[in-house]
Amino acid sequence: MSADKSALASSVAHAASGLLEIPSGGIASRVIARTPAGNVTLFAMDADQEISEHTTPFDALVLVLEGRLGLTIGGARIDAAPHDIVRMPAHVPHALRAAAPCRFVLVMLREPQPAL
Repeated sequence: MSADKSALASSVAHAASGLLEIPSGGIASRVIARTPAGNVTLFAMDADQEISEHTTPFDALVLVLEGRLGLTIGGARIDAAPHDIVRMPAHVPHALRAAAPCRFVLVMLREPQPAL
């Protein structure tokens, strides 16, 4: 296995809870895969923590593993629970807020999408 702390051992089932603790009053993240085509990042957020509104030139997918996550995408509110997948389109403002302590996977698709 690589000395890179974020690298995951291959051919092993990993429990997300063992890869990243939910920080008390904070947000933590760990890149678990990185390629030129995109990143897969595990996030852990305590209740009431948020990632402020921003845009990216890439589509992204959020997969909620545990807890509850509120997303605002282009002004629309989406409440996501475990096993929900939400697509965040490129160039559309979005923000995330933990309604409860949560873990989720963010898949960033690095192929730029043209602005509409």
